[in-house]
Amino acid sequence: MQPARAEVARPRVRAVPAEEETPGSPCPACGTRNAPDRRFCRRCAARLDPPAEAPPLPWWRTVWPFRRRVRAGSGRAVRLLVILAVLLALCAAGLFLLPAGRRLVEDTRDKLGKAKAVTPTLVRASGELAGHPAGDTTDGLSNRYWGAPGAGASVTYTFGRPFRLVDVIITNGASQDPEEYAAQGRALRITMEVTTKENTTTRTALSLADKPGPQTFATGVSDVTQVRLVLDGPAGLSKGRHLALAEVEFFQRSS
Repeated sequence: MQPARAEVARPRVRAVPAEEETPGSPCPACGTRNAPDRRFCRRCAARLDPPAEAPPLPWWRTVWPFRRRVRAGSGRAVRLLVILAVLLALCAAGLFLLPAGRRLVEDTRDKLGKAKAVTPTLVRASGELAGHPAGDTTDGLSNRYWGAPGAGASVTYTFGRPFRLVDVIITNGASQDPEEYAAQGRALRITMEVTTKENTTTRTALSLADKPGPQTFATGVSDVTQVRLVLDGPAGLSKGRHLALAEVEFFQRSS
């Protein structure tokens, strides 16, 4: 006969004793009541008196320095809007309030806009030779010219209303034809005096190449009412010759 198999003792289920009701404040994490002298919960070990969370900083306390860490809800969006508004205000002040900024804006508009010719209403010269009046410089014909007596002679162009002068094109000499160009003297230096409606005058020294054909000079002066050209630096001037200036064209910004 085989010996009997030993029977394994079965575990006995015991009833869990009911928790004793402990007087005190409930745990903020699990709700279990703990004795008043305890610092941590007897069930979940959570801190019974967590430190109070510091209130968020006001937005003006987080503007400077920019890299300062801020708490949630401290006005980050408002802070960014304030910084953006300050930067835009500084840019606007630099562009529209400072003279250099205004010049930059106007020069940019000159380059982006189209130029159109403007004709003076009055042309007067300090001196002119017979048959070669100063008005020939604005007749649109390069084979007719103003005959000036010599260096120091000037011609003044007056305009009907103020405008933005962006370019001046000068055709020097008696003509664009090389032979006719060399037949008379030429002014290789011209002093340009530009007067505005505020009665301010800007003087610019123009250096011209000794060759026939138009030569362009960028100006960029606003509210122009008058332009005066003074001839200097004569070339090819000998006995029986005089200074010749074929054409002067003025251009304004159209838009």
